[in-house]
Amino acid sequence: MFEELSVFSFPTRILFGCGAVRRLPECLRETGVHKPLVVTDPGVKAAAPFAAVSAVLREAGIEHAVFAEVHGNPTEDDVLAATELYRASSCDGVVGLGGGSALDVAKAVVVKARHSEPLTELEAQAGGWQRMTGPYDPVIAIPTTAGTGSEVGRSSVITSHRLGRKIIIFSPHLMPKRAILDPELTVGLPPGLTAATGMDAFTHCLESWTCPVFHPLCDAIAIHGLELIVRYLERAVRNGADIEARGYMQIAATMGAIAFQKDLGAAHSLAHPLSTEFGLNHGLANALCLPAVMRFNREAAVPHYARLAAMFGAPVHQMTPAEAAERAITEVERFLDRLGIVRGLRNHGVPRESLPALAAKAFEDPCHRTNIRPCTQEDLLKLYEESW
Repeated sequence: MFEELSVFSFPTRILFGCGAVRRLPECLRETGVHKPLVVTDPGVKAAAPFAAVSAVLREAGIEHAVFAEVHGNPTEDDVLAATELYRASSCDGVVGLGGGSALDVAKAVVVKARHSEPLTELEAQAGGWQRMTGPYDPVIAIPTTAGTGSEVGRSSVITSHRLGRKIIIFSPHLMPKRAILDPELTVGLPPGLTAATGMDAFTHCLESWTCPVFHPLCDAIAIHGLELIVRYLERAVRNGADIEARGYMQIAATMGAIAFQKDLGAAHSLAHPLSTEFGLNHGLANALCLPAVMRFNREAAVPHYARLAAMFGAPVHQMTPAEAAERAITEVERFLDRLGIVRGLRNHGVPRESLPALAAKAFEDPCHRTNIRPCTQEDLLKLYEESW
């Protein structure tokens, strides 16, 4: 399965298939990179994907530097340290290897290599994208998870300790020049992380589909992404060596990121402070908040949720659209249970007394502004309480 390499552009040029990582030297040549900085995290550095990339670069005689200190929720300090190494090593491009955190830092490094101001001044909400005229040094993205889709994204999400929240750096110039999707690099991902990152992709697809921005092309991509996740995520969690499931989950994650150029919704606004304040994996945070958000959105999203219920195999032809929409929420909760995700923020170290402060931070986050149903700060607090 997936032995034959597929290459397509949307618009990032994507190389997909088992062994695709062996094409990294070719990608570096095509994008004019002579000495890359490999950006990753300590876990990946100690695992097979890093060994595979190192071997490919070594065999091709490509000199490179390595920054392997990316945190699970990447910080501005991660970016600054990686950029210092990038400059000191005279690198001219970045290879991001890992989950969304490593890929986001990889993209932020090429920004900081060009801009002297703090990343907070380049935040999208502050109009920073207008100053990010590019072009930046090339980024080649090699994901080892199937969740964020950062390998085809135009943004980098970084935690600012000074602001006490995540900031979004956004520009079309941040799209990686190449994305290498090799299902074999995701085989070692543990079941819990497979489930959490997979639910990140699920939330991307669902929130972008229901987002009220008109973009029928993204809608179509989001719908098929959901179909793939419903079909393959449980298989990937049960058997990490299931290459078919791993490969299709990589595709679904990429589709989710392509789709959410429409924008996202309230689940993401709720998830971001949970990662910043309590270190929750972003995909897990999305999963924990999603059922409550779906109930909040149900009346506004009846056609979407009814179709989602059908994806899970519910007999929607025997139901009214409203009944089918309610059934979709039940199916998502059952899906989480089958994936082994323990529901309830209380079970993940989030104290109830922290919810009002979290709601204030969630309201500052821009994602809820494109939720299918408008949200107030009080609404977001109630959603946290329902998720607790």
